[in-house]
Amino acid sequence: MWTWKSSKEHSKGTVVLVHGAGEYHRRYEWVIRRLNESGYHCVMGDLPGQGTTTRRRGHINSFNDYIQEIEGWVHTAAGFGLPVFLFGHSMGGLAVIRSLMEKEMPVTAVVLSSPCLGLVNPPSKGKEALSLVLNKIAPSVKFSTNLPPGSGTRNEEMRMRDEGDMLLVKKVSVRWYRELTLAMKAAMEGYKRFPDVPLLVLQAGNDLIVDKDSVRQWFSAIDLGERSFKEFPDLYHEVLNEPEREHVYTYLEKFLHLHS
Repeated sequence: MWTWKSSKEHSKGTVVLVHGAGEYHRRYEWVIRRLNESGYHCVMGDLPGQGTTTRRRGHINSFNDYIQEIEGWVHTAAGFGLPVFLFGHSMGGLAVIRSLMEKEMPVTAVVLSSPCLGLVNPPSKGKEALSLVLNKIAPSVKFSTNLPPGSGTRNEEMRMRDEGDMLLVKKVSVRWYRELTLAMKAAMEGYKRFPDVPLLVLQAGNDLIVDKDSVRQWFSAIDLGERSFKEFPDLYHEVLNEPEREHVYTYLEKFLHLHS
C-alpha cells in the first residue's frame, strides 16, 4: 500500500483507489496526480495476486481476500482525519460493492468506474461447466483472460505502455474466476445490503468488457438517498484512461467537492 499526499495547504479528503483485474497501481498515475492537484490525498495498493504482489499471481482463495485488503486501505485513509472516498474500477468496483455490503467502513461517498457486474463475453457453457469441476480438483490451474488487445482503452499511449508491462496479469486461475462469478451474483442479488452512501457511477458507453446493462440493472435497483449515473457514449471500458479523460475527471472532481 502507498499514500500520495496533496501539497495543497487545505486538503479536502482522501481517496482510496481500487484497481481492476490484471492491472495495478501504476496505471493510475495520472488519476492520482490529478486528485493531488485537486487537494485530495490518495491511498492505493495492489490487490492480492496482482501487480507487484508476488504470491500466487492471478489467483485468490476467496473474494474475501480483496475485501480484507480494501478494509485495511480505508482505515489507513481514515487516519488523515478527512472525508474518505472509495473509488473502484471494473473488478475493483465490484470489490468495493462487496466490501461495503460486508463491512462497516468510514466512507463518505463512493465512485464506481465501469463496475464489473456482468461480462460482455462470458465463457461458453462448456467452459463454465469445466470451471465448476476444476474448481474442486485443481483450483489453481490458470487460463488466459482472452481479452482482445486494446479493448480497455482507445488511448494509444496506454496501449503501448501496457504492451511492455510484465506486471500486468494476463492469466487467472479457475478459483479466481469462480470467486468473481460468485461475487457478481452476490452483488446483483444482495443489492439491498448496499449502504446508503452517496454514489456516482461512471460507465463506459462502448464497454467491450463489462456488460453495461447489468450495471444499469443494479443501479436502478439500489435505494439510496443520493445517486448519480453518467454514461459516456463512445468511451471504452477505462473511462479515466480514455483520450477524453479530462472530461470524465470533471464529473469525478465535482462529485468529490460536493461531499468534501
